[in-house]
Amino acid sequence: MEFNQPLGGNDMPRFGGPTTMMRLPAAPDASGLDACFVGVPMDIGASNRSGTRHGPRQIRAESCMLRPFNLGTGARPFESLQVADIGDVAINTFDLKKTVGLIEAAYDAILAENCVPLTLGGDHTLTYPILRAMAKRHGPVALIHVDAHADINDEMFGEKIAHGTPFRRAFEDGCLDAAHVFQIGLRGTGYSPEDFNWSRSKGFTVIPAEDCWYKSMRPVMDEIRERIGPDRPVYLSYDIDSLDPAFAPGTGTAEIGGLTTWQALEIVRGCRGLRIVGGDLVEVSPPYDPSGNTALIGANLLYEMLCVLPGVRY
Repeated sequence: MEFNQPLGGNDMPRFGGPTTMMRLPAAPDASGLDACFVGVPMDIGASNRSGTRHGPRQIRAESCMLRPFNLGTGARPFESLQVADIGDVAINTFDLKKTVGLIEAAYDAILAENCVPLTLGGDHTLTYPILRAMAKRHGPVALIHVDAHADINDEMFGEKIAHGTPFRRAFEDGCLDAAHVFQIGLRGTGYSPEDFNWSRSKGFTVIPAEDCWYKSMRPVMDEIRERIGPDRPVYLSYDIDSLDPAFAPGTGTAEIGGLTTWQALEIVRGCRGLRIVGGDLVEVSPPYDPSGNTALIGANLLYEMLCVLPGVRY
């Protein structure tokens, strides 16, 4: 079997070629794929700075420098997995509630093909319908959620669905295995201790950013892997604002005192050995990303997610 390969830099200059993730072949759907990259270009769930609707396109553009072999870990994902970019979910940019239904239906179709979706966001609202699709396929999933914010608000401006509510809604809908939910990097100001304590009250493990300062994340990930185990389905949701704005300024709700890029790599690489059934990289806002570095980091972290999927050759 021949596996799809990213277009090489000696075959086409990096600034040319297809505008797919890693310049991979495009596919109309997930049929025949082991994993896929898929965009959800939305910011209608965002509460502060907009622009994440442009995130998937910019992440794809900045992914042109990525090469197939992971020199840091030895992963060779394109030697054992069939991967393609299946384009974007056609959202309804004027109706958030309809968009949530469209996303869920799109991921139902991806999962029906036994394909692992890696999502280019888009604001964090999108994780809620994805988790609904995941739960229908796998039952309640473990969750590794890397973020500055817990995203467990009951409502925002009277609305139950927004980018600050996805994990409360997912919990209420029975999508999450609460004893195996880990929220990493939470920080900043809030309205009360309940901003983080609601998660703790439901059995989630909260790891504030202050507990990560000046430390390697490897011991944390060792403990998380041990607690989750190799057989439980796991979803990885990575909000780019988990990183300090010194690294990733191009996002809508930046908070100081965040994670570093090397900690981000340790977290994603630390998921190797888990049964990852999907992942997303959300909240990249190109209008606030003049250097392109935020989208570049997002592209690299999505590649690292691909590298830790079950079945990847090392």
